[in-house]
Amino acid sequence: MTVTLLNENELAALRQLDTPTVCNALEITSPERRGTHFTVTPLFCAFPDLPPIVGYARTGTMRARMPHGVAPAEARARRNAYYDYVGGGDAPKIAVIQDLDPAPGFGALWGEVNSAIHKGLGCGGVVTNGSIRDLDAIAPDFQLLAGMVGPSHAWVAVTGFGEPVNVAGMAVADGDLVHADRHGAVVIPHDVARDIPAAAALIARREAVILEAARQPGFDAQRLAAAMGESDEIH
Repeated sequence: MTVTLLNENELAALRQLDTPTVCNALEITSPERRGTHFTVTPLFCAFPDLPPIVGYARTGTMRARMPHGVAPAEARARRNAYYDYVGGGDAPKIAVIQDLDPAPGFGALWGEVNSAIHKGLGCGGVVTNGSIRDLDAIAPDFQLLAGMVGPSHAWVAVTGFGEPVNVAGMAVADGDLVHADRHGAVVIPHDVARDIPAAAALIARREAVILEAARQPGFDAQRLAAAMGESDEIH
């Protein structure tokens, strides 16, 4: 499928929305996606005050629990191939990395060095079920959503890249458009990405009627029913 990339104005419009709002908007634009393609287990957000990040996924897998038994030259070649992959692709980018260990998070791939490398290669952040560390030394404005925080990288190594992954219940393929913030992450189908801001604005107009009623003195179930009826008529 040929994808027409979003321009900077279209990306900026998505960054103005939080991830729950994007999920709400997808219920209008893509009702068949209501129960899929978003994170469903808790992730630790390293920098909750950063704005949402939006980017095209660069996917990978890793392990850290045991030594990998790979010769140093092969390990370097694999590492370099992974970074070459991350540096390619469409910008902006988000790394989406699945920790394949039976108990993910034993060793951290993400810290001062890898955040600087990935930011330099065009990534705005990472979504991973693995662990992160060096929280006081992360590259500026680089967001991390992770399964946990830990002190060591143990025997961490990238085991693959460019293939579909599943992070915290969110299925992601290479090149998918991902929106993430302190709440979690969601994949936005390319064919509706430009419709999300308008769908979000429609939801906001509908919700505004209910919120206004709920904040008035004397609010009760009868007034709620009337407000909900009015909300339903907004299209």
